[in-house]
Parts: sequence; C-alpha cells; structure tokens
Amino acid sequence: MTTYSSCAKKLSFVYCLFIISSCCIFNFSYGRNLNPNFKVKAVNLGGWLITEGWIKPSLFDGIPNKDFLDGTGLQFKSVTVGKYLCAELGGGNIIVANRTDASGWETFKIWRINSTTFNFRVFNKEFVGIDGSGNVVAVENKAGISETFEIVRNSDDPNRVRIKSTNGFFLQVKTEELVTADNGGNGGWGDDDPSVFIIKTSGRLEGEFQITNGYGPIMAPQVMREHWRTYIVEEDFKFIANNGLNAVRIPIGWWIASDPTPPKPYVGGSLYALDNAFLWARKYGLKVIIDLHAAPGSQNPWEHSSNRDGTIEWGKTDDTIQQTVEVIDFLTARYAENPSLYAVELINEPLAPEVTLDMVKKLYQDGYNAVRKHSSTAYVVMSNRLGSSDATELLTFANGLRGSVIDVHYYNLFSDIYDNMSVQQNLDYVNTNRTAQLNTVTQSNGPLTFVGEWVAEWQVKNATKEDYQKYANAQLEVFGRATFGWAYWTLKNVNNHWSMEWMIKNGYIKL
Repeated sequence: MTTYSSCAKKLSFVYCLFIISSCCIFNFSYGRNLNPNFKVKAVNLGGWLITEGWIKPSLFDGIPNKDFLDGTGLQFKSVTVGKYLCAELGGGNIIVANRTDASGWETFKIWRINSTTFNFRVFNKEFVGIDGSGNVVAVENKAGISETFEIVRNSDDPNRVRIKSTNGFFLQVKTEELVTADNGGNGGWGDDDPSVFIIKTSGRLEGEFQITNGYGPIMAPQVMREHWRTYIVEEDFKFIANNGLNAVRIPIGWWIASDPTPPKPYVGGSLYALDNAFLWARKYGLKVIIDLHAAPGSQNPWEHSSNRDGTIEWGKTDDTIQQTVEVIDFLTARYAENPSLYAVELINEPLAPEVTLDMVKKLYQDGYNAVRKHSSTAYVVMSNRLGSSDATELLTFANGLRGSVIDVHYYNLFSDIYDNMSVQQNLDYVNTNRTAQLNTVTQSNGPLTFVGEWVAEWQVKNATKEDYQKYANAQLEVFGRATFGWAYWTLKNVNNHWSMEWMIKNGYIKL
C-alpha cells in the first residue's frame, strides 16, 4: 500500500489521504483483509442470547407440562377404535380416527396458550376446531376460541388424556369417520370410553419461543435474565483471549432490536447482555461477529431460529425481509463506533428450497447497504443456504460487494454417510473432502470465506482422547485456510466435545 511519506513528496495532504483510502477500498473490494495478518479464530457463544435446549437442558426444568411446548408433535390414538386421529387430506377438512399408523397427517403441532390449553395445527397449517354442528374439523388458518382446547391428563397415567373444547364438552370418537365434541367426560379412563386417547410425542423444539412462552410472562423474565447474567460472563472473555482465540461469534434473535419491550413471548434484557459482551471484548482485545441467528418468521425449521412449530415463514413476504434489514440497521448503528465490531452476519443458515436464492439475495443486498450506511470497515457475512446443491451460488453476487464474506458450516454429523465412518475415514474426509469444498468457495479475487461453525464431535464410538485430538487438529489445519477464518461451535455445552471450554481445559484442543 502507498504510504503517506511517499505521497507527501508529490501530493498535498488531502490528495494523499484520498489515495490511501482508495487503496484500502481496492484491497477490501477484492476480498482481502484490511489487516492481511489477521484471521478470525473464534468461538460461538451459542445457547446464550438464543436458547437451544440441547446446550443447557436445565433451563427448561421449571416449566409446567414441559413436554407440551410449542411445536411439539402430538399423536392421539383412540382407545375405543384403536386408531389415530387424522386431519383428512392433511387439512381443510374433517378430523377422522381411521389411521393404524401415525406420521404426517396424524401429527398435530401444538401452539401453547398456557400449561394446559393449546391450539392444534395440522399438516397444511390449518387449526383444529369445532364447526356449528359440533363436528371436529381443521379449516381455519387462524386460531380463535373454537380452535382452543384443554388437554386433561390422567393423574395415574399421563399418557392417557382427554381433549376438552371451549363448548365445555370433550372430543370423542363415535366412529372412525366421525369425531365430535359432545362427550361429558364422565366415563372413567378405561378402554371403553370414546373420549380417552393415548398420546404419543413426535418431535419437539426447545428454543427461545418455547422457553419464554413455556414459562409465561411472569416467570420468563426472571429465568432468562438470570441466564443471560450468569451463563456468559467477563471471565469467559478473559479465558477466550488467553487461549489463542481472537474473536467471538454471538448468535442473537431479531427481537433484540425491540428491547426492552420485545413482542410476546420474548423477554427484554438481551440487548444489555450484548452491550456487556462488547465491553468485555474491547477490554480483552477480542473482535465481535454479530450473527442474526433467528430472523422474523424463522429462516429454517429448527429451534435455533426460534421457530414456533417448524414452519418457515421468513422470506415469504417482503415484510419479513424488511424487518430483518431493520434489525441489521439497528445493530450496526449501535456498535459501529465500537472498535470490537468486526463483522455482521445478515442471517444464519437459511434453508433451501423453502428459502429461495432470490429471497436471500434481496436480504443480502439490502442488509449490506444497511451495514455500509453506518460502517465502511465492518465485514458483511452472508451464510450459504443449507440444502442447496450449489455452494458457489453467492460468489458472483458477493464479489461485487466490498468486504463480503461467505459463511459455510461443516459438520461430520447430521447425515447417514458419517454414521459408520472410522477415525481414519473421518480424518481423510476432512483432509480431502472439506479441503475440496472450501477450495470451491474460495477464489483469489472473490469474497472471503469463513467456516462459521464446526465441532470436534463425530459419530465414531469409543474414540480415544488421541483420536479426538487428531480430529480437532485436522479441522484446525484445513479450516485455517479459510481466508476470513473459523469459529468453533460452541464455547459451553453440557455435551463435552461440543464445548470448546471443556476441550481446551482437558487438553483436547490447543491453539
């Protein structure tokens, strides 16, 4: 880069500064780091400002009826006909009880109103309700009074339940083709009572929506604020800085921009925790990557996007995209002057094909503009779509945006191909396949590349400590070639190998 001293011999001070800044922009626009010697070696602060129950299950312990959280799939088997309730045609029709086996149309996703009262959503997204004749149907796209039910459990066998309608009567199976809400519920809990069902759970979510709606408006603020205050603390940032890491990726939810009064059921206070993270990062010389992990409407069906019932609504309307951009604008404006702000990730893991390439490109262009409105130096991270067969689909688009970064996530998990791999096969896969995959998205004059999530966990059984060390080192070597850097998932976790803190303290990873 041209220096000021060389410019000063020929040019005025102002013109020299212009040349310097132009050089910076030129380098930036072609995917090079402002500091070519700096690469992100980060850890994700997962499970902190975005709840994921598997990371810290004890957070859910105090929720009454915690097995009936939003998005839980329930299947109801009639004790009299021995068959499951089913939404005929998947919805938009009557509810019947004629299915021997339970799968899609026989699964009812619950929307929790309180610990005993719920709405039931069927496959095609309609809600179960009662029509004018007292028949049970699923025809409404919005839940009202007639789509509200109480689940009454048998105290001796909680898997035996009755379903009470707001008309005061219980659902009963009169025939396999006729389910009504006109039973008094006085027949006991035996197999001869048509209002009794045996429930079976099929899938569940434990995210931010589930925990805040599960605890309710009185308890949720107490539980969440205590969690935010104690789960990640200043000492963690000191530990991170002292152990060879130089950055943190912090997953957050869209409602943080409405703090201190976010929409229900969310709880205010996460913005204060994020402010503290920036203070600690600055104190210990760490960079911060803000990661919008949960977008309005949810960009994937999992709990880490704060999905209510597994339905993807993000991107289906321009409103959800615009609302996401407003969150990005708010966050960048708030932290643009903080020297620890290094990058803003516009959205995490949008899922193809429900989230289309056009949807994410619109977000990425508008979100990029929002970041640039407040910062010329913060990198803008764009997550590849999960489920897309083309890992390069964003490269041409991002190449025209200076300071852009493509985020890819690599796990030797979540697919059958890894189930029977040996230690050596996993190592070979990282060294060969992951290298090739990373090379595919890394171009000399293109956007920078970032392995934003990886973990030293696998499907190998009875692996030794030495095996884990080899596996971690192989990934550190390969992912260290990413031009932006990498981030381990995650700092803390009850599952030891998913916790970088545990891995470092116990000698599995050394940086």
